[in-house]
Order: sequence, then structure tokens, then C-alpha cells
Amino acid sequence: MAHASPYPIGTPGTPWGGAECAEWLSRQSRQRSYREDVLAPLEQLEGRFEVLEYGQLDYPPESLPLVAVRSLEWRDDLPIALVTGGVHGYETSGVHGALQFLRDRAAGYAGRLNLLVAPCVSPWAYERIHRWNMHAVDPNRSFVTDSPAMESAALMALVAPLQDRVLVHVDLHETTDSDESEFRPALAARDGKPYEPGEIPDGFYLVGDSVDPQPEFQQAVIDAVAKVTHIAPADANGEIIGSPVVGRGVINYPVKQLGLCASLTDAPYRTTTEVYPDSPKATPRQCNDAQVAAICAALDFALAHPRGR
Repeated sequence: MAHASPYPIGTPGTPWGGAECAEWLSRQSRQRSYREDVLAPLEQLEGRFEVLEYGQLDYPPESLPLVAVRSLEWRDDLPIALVTGGVHGYETSGVHGALQFLRDRAAGYAGRLNLLVAPCVSPWAYERIHRWNMHAVDPNRSFVTDSPAMESAALMALVAPLQDRVLVHVDLHETTDSDESEFRPALAARDGKPYEPGEIPDGFYLVGDSVDPQPEFQQAVIDAVAKVTHIAPADANGEIIGSPVVGRGVINYPVKQLGLCASLTDAPYRTTTEVYPDSPKATPRQCNDAQVAAICAALDFALAHPRGR
């Protein structure tokens, strides 16, 4: 969906300054509750998992705890499976898919993997159904040294001591119609660049790491998800969101160069899921189920192919 008129904040061709960021912030409003949707379900898991607070998001007048879940019987001799959701707060099935996995499927991996799950990395953005944090910064471009996003920096600090033991990392995302109607136009305006309309793919796809793509791993995840929901086809150019399709429903990005959450570890197996919740062919339940199917397929493949670990 292309915008025929300039984004309503800022001057076309000029990057935002403090005034524009303040105007943008003034337009954001709380639309749902992190405490009700995420923290309350996590409280119900206490006794089955260790629920730990790994940081505090201080955005005056709010202070939101950053919470992760890990295996109750954590064993130093087992590899680690990392699951992250809600790095982009508006991508709902990433959050709820992670919670559903913890509730319904995680127990099946006890004694085989140590699980570390951060279901909602960006709670302020979750509540406002937005991509950015309070400072108009994208957490999923901020997994870098001296990160400009508190959300990203806190998660990096949590995972850093475990780096060498992470076998598989699944980062749960969505691609939505609002990417074209709001978030990409806002990004262009913020950075003082022209907005170039794109095409939203209808269906689920994965983003691998172009440096270490692991095509067999990616296809195993796609095959599992295809039993739950439809896989996005390539467009007329053989691409998905401007990147060449390298396998059914798979594209690759240079994840470390872009500062994506998938670069958080050097795990042998890493993937970023992309669910399309606006498809007339998918329900919210299917979207959550697709995320769970992706997690389980990724963990199962990693366990079957540990690559010497």
C-alpha cells in the first residue's frame, strides 16, 4: 500500500530531529496490556519453569520488567535453545506463539535442551502495537555494540554468558499490511529518505543468515509450518520483500551487518520466522500455531543434527 502523500511528521528529505520524534511519540497510545497478556500467563508457568527478570525498561512514567523463562532443571551438559518473540512489539503472534509453546510444547524438550525463552522483548511497543521503542528506534536493528535500544541491550546481556552453548535460536516475527501503510513510510520519513512502496507476501516465510544459511534446516522448518498454514510464494521477480528466494519460502539477510536479533548468538541453527496475519487464508490461531510449529521443527532438527555439540 503506497502513501500518495508525505508522511504526516517531518519534512520530506530531512531526517527527524528531537521535535519530530517528540511529535511522533505524542501520537502513540497504549492499546493493550503487557501485564495482562504476557506477565500474567508467565506467572501461571511458575513451578514448571524458572521465570526471571533480566532488566527493567524505564520509559517515564512507566517502568516495565523484561522477563524471560528458562528450564527449571537447567543442566550445564545440555545445549541451549533460545526463542525470542516481540522484538517488534506489534507482531502479535511472535509473543503469543512463544507463550503457547511454553504452555503446550516446551515440556517435551526437558532433559534434551535447556530452554531460554524471551516472549516479549519490547513490551512498550507491544502495548502500543508498534515497531519502534519510545525513542523511535527499531530494536531489531539494534543488536550491536553500544546498542541504542534498551530492549536489545538487555537481551544481549542476558545471552552473553551463554553464547558458546546456544545450539539453535528461533526469532519470531510477522510481516503485516501495516508495514507498508505505516512502518516503512515512517522509517523513510525518520531517516529523510524517499519512501519506496513494496509488496507484502501472502503467507509464511523464513529469513536465514546469508553468511551461514543452513538451507536444510530452513526447509525442515518450512515443511513443518506448511502443515499449519500456507507458505509465501515468490513474487514476479522471484523475490520476497525485495530479497531473492533461495528455497521454498526462504530468503537470507546479512543478519549481523543489519543488527538483527538473529545475530544475537553464533548458534549453528538460526532462523527468523515471518507470519502474515492479515491474510484472508489465516486466522490468529493459525498464526500462533505456525510459530509453535516453527519452534518445534527448529528444535527437532537441531537435536537430530547437533554438529558435534
